[in-house]
Amino acid sequence: MSNMDAHLLIVDDDERIRDLLKKFLMRNGFLVTAARDAAHARRVLSGLDFDLIVMDVMMPGEDGVSLTRALRDTSTTPILLLTARGETEHRIAGLEAGADDYLAKPFEPKELLLRINAILRRMPETPAQDAAAKVLSLGPIRYDIERGEMWQGEDPVRLTATESQLMKIFSAQPGEPISRAKLVEDLGRDKGQAQERAVDVQITRLRRKIEQDPKQPRYLQTVRGAGYMLAPD
Repeated sequence: MSNMDAHLLIVDDDERIRDLLKKFLMRNGFLVTAARDAAHARRVLSGLDFDLIVMDVMMPGEDGVSLTRALRDTSTTPILLLTARGETEHRIAGLEAGADDYLAKPFEPKELLLRINAILRRMPETPAQDAAAKVLSLGPIRYDIERGEMWQGEDPVRLTATESQLMKIFSAQPGEPISRAKLVEDLGRDKGQAQERAVDVQITRLRRKIEQDPKQPRYLQTVRGAGYMLAPD
């Protein structure tokens, strides 16, 4: 498997590290989704499959070792754990829990890249499964993340450029509310209430294409005080 085919999940409670890893791995050709803790990761994993998970061990709430152990009950997705340099017991516990490898902090980004690629090379090729892992289900609607295409049965659903961009933004953070201000920023628009209202209009149009009842949205939800959230099956 090449990195152009791989979808990674980054799980780290440190926002700075999470963002740096995401940007670095995306620059190296990966499709990347990020989660801020184990609970967030569980929500993301309920709607998406990944080729590899990069996860910090020390997180508030459920730690990385516990989540690794829980995931191994139902999943064979490779897991690379990030540990503090002195946490020998955590490394051993992580491997015993089912992690494929670990990397001690601080680390060189290039070493992380080498380890990820080494793990991916060991994975058997399963084209049909890989294709399915990149598709979000929204009731009768299927959204192909990599291709940016939406389908209802065998029929394509036509998206405008802005709708397509919105779907890419939402599908990178399923189950995570995104504020109108952040959507305006990610769309590359000037900040301001007028642009936020314009986003509302685009959301309404997008709902008409993916919701059975756009007035009572099931998949593109409004989260009071937080913005909008994509909630795939």
